[in-house]
Amino acid sequence: MIALLRLAGRRLVWLPFMVLGITLLVFFVMQFTPTDAATNALGESATEAAKQAYRVSHGLTDPFFVQYFRFLGGLFTGNLGDTVPPAQPVTSLISTAFPLTLQLTFLGLLIAVVLSLVLGVLAALYRDRWPDQLIRVVSIAGIATPSFWLAILLIKSFALDLQWFPSGGYVNPGDSFTGWLQSLWLPALALGIPVAASLTRVVRTSMVEELDRDYVRTAIGSGLPMRVVVGRNVLRNALITPVTVLGLRVGYLLGGAVVIEVIFDLPGMGKLILNGVTSGDTNLVQGVTLIIALTFVIVNIVVDMLYLLINPRIRTV
Repeated sequence: MIALLRLAGRRLVWLPFMVLGITLLVFFVMQFTPTDAATNALGESATEAAKQAYRVSHGLTDPFFVQYFRFLGGLFTGNLGDTVPPAQPVTSLISTAFPLTLQLTFLGLLIAVVLSLVLGVLAALYRDRWPDQLIRVVSIAGIATPSFWLAILLIKSFALDLQWFPSGGYVNPGDSFTGWLQSLWLPALALGIPVAASLTRVVRTSMVEELDRDYVRTAIGSGLPMRVVVGRNVLRNALITPVTVLGLRVGYLLGGAVVIEVIFDLPGMGKLILNGVTSGDTNLVQGVTLIIALTFVIVNIVVDMLYLLINPRIRTV
């Protein structure tokens, strides 16, 4: 517990610096957008004098760091600006869309973890036999399959042909849990299967390394059943590397969710960022990108905690 608290303290100390770095990078990159905020707000027919007056009144002509610290102050007060007319608070739009993206990411992550654990353990236990060879082929095919193509294939097969699931749209879980699960199941599969395929290879490799260790042969030689050795010792030790890799895959899941939401017409962060890009709305794109990046940082801090819980021998992280 002391080691866990020490690790949490160190990560929390560095968190503000990481947040500052992310906000500075996002704000700096968005300065290169060719979109003119004054033209977006006033329209193409507005005079140049009116556009210049808009830029001055909204601080767009101020030096870079003046604009950045103003943006930073708004971030800490929950104000990310307004969208292009019709003006809406960016914070309000994100608060509505972000929970859906988190739901989709969590469901995709759950599918990836369950599939990778089952297939990776089976492949290791049946090493170099036909189950291992079959799982290897399936996992390589999954790694090579783009999420957007898999999403289209799932829509064609299970939504249009079999009509088991809707091809798009979102049902609030408060209205119908079954409807919510049906609306997110295909998107979560499209998101989770490629991650499950890559994690399966990692789990399989870690399991094989642990199964070849001396303590496993000693435990089995002393009469302990194989399932007990695998369940109590091997699996726990073998999960250290997959958990570390999983933290990196969360970033892929968040980024992939943006694309998958557009394909399945889900009103999440993907729809927001698409609307922001097509309309040239800098505030909206900036806000969505920033929230996704911050979520990725926080998730990786949580993964660091899980890493220590799984491997209590690490006391000097």
